[in-house]
Amino acid sequence: MFVDEVTIKLEAGKGGDGCTAFRREKYVPDGGPDGGNGGRGANIIFKVDEGLRTLLDLRYRSIIKGRKGENGSGKNKTGAKAEDIIIKVPLGTVVKDVETGFILADLTHKNDEVIVANGGRGGRGNRAFATASNPAPDISENGEPGEVKTLKIELKLLADVGLVGLPSVGKSTILSMISASKPKIAAYHFTTLSPNLGVVKTTDNRSFVVADLPGLIEGASQGEGLGDRFLRHIERTRVIAHIIDMSGYEGRDPYDDYVTINNELKQYNAVLLDRPQIVVANKMDIEGATENLEKFKSRVDVPVYEISAIQNKGLDKVLIALADILDTTPNMSLYKEEAFESHVLYKFKKEKPFSITKEDDYWIVRGDDVGRLFKMTKFTSDEATLRFARKLKSFGIDDELKRLGAEDGDIVKIMNYNFEYRE
Repeated sequence: MFVDEVTIKLEAGKGGDGCTAFRREKYVPDGGPDGGNGGRGANIIFKVDEGLRTLLDLRYRSIIKGRKGENGSGKNKTGAKAEDIIIKVPLGTVVKDVETGFILADLTHKNDEVIVANGGRGGRGNRAFATASNPAPDISENGEPGEVKTLKIELKLLADVGLVGLPSVGKSTILSMISASKPKIAAYHFTTLSPNLGVVKTTDNRSFVVADLPGLIEGASQGEGLGDRFLRHIERTRVIAHIIDMSGYEGRDPYDDYVTINNELKQYNAVLLDRPQIVVANKMDIEGATENLEKFKSRVDVPVYEISAIQNKGLDKVLIALADILDTTPNMSLYKEEAFESHVLYKFKKEKPFSITKEDDYWIVRGDDVGRLFKMTKFTSDEATLRFARKLKSFGIDDELKRLGAEDGDIVKIMNYNFEYRE
């Protein structure tokens, strides 16, 4: 089964908890804090596997979870980090964050890999909190939560040339003649239900990859037929080859077919019309094709090559022409830099790392930094609780609550826990 789009939830591993411990040995007076740090949680990594051709392995995995790092222990022992989870994906995989809309990665090279969800760092043990003013801290941290993301994963096949056309114009027959690919060929529409790739070698020993896409029909870019599922696979191609049934065997006008396909390409992604194009006039062995070809040529300004795929005539010239175009056509980036999450937008004014709203009788404090601090605080320790309060104050939360009109005794809610506001 060919699967080229899945949505999946990822939960990277939580960091291991830090340890609160003190050195107690018979002949070591004032041993001091000795709790080690926790280990890092598991990252989730996508890595290219050139042997894969589909996202089928991910289709039945609704969630992937990373393991937690090991907890720290006494004698200043750091917990072991969790082993990363490596998910193998095909070449040409695009990873997009559903929540932000940013692209995390476009994996287009052999052995490409990317961390799509970072494991949490290990919590610090009390040894890490020792200072000159507080040499014996009774405080350690919980491990940091791992990243939680919902990702949309798309496969956009890597090919140099894309064969496009209406159903039953001979695309699969052409691919079977020019490569070792064996696509399904039959005398009915939509025989091809998934894209096929073939490696082509010309008579002068140049080679390139050709993709045969399922037949497009009018409205394909809006979901008619199969086109909306497979148009994405033409986005990476450098050259578009229109396969036209020049015989008009099914009662269609060849020029209308050409216009229909270009309109669908434009509606799907207008950039596609900037790619070099050729027209491959197929079925020239059928009566009436020659007359139709003359009319067609008078109405278009793109190179037209006559062939009969079923008789394997004229294909060598087409391959040479495609190779010549590819020699002068560079690879084009599929996305602009601004579409990637790694693109940094610098701002002069830093936004607040939290928000405060009043709902019923509660002041609700939200924010990633606040939530992370809350989850990493061990409230069983008075010292840790005081540190949590100081951190909130340093964020500016106390001042903001006061500005908004909070009074002593008001309930402040962080996550699912309630705190009492005091000036």
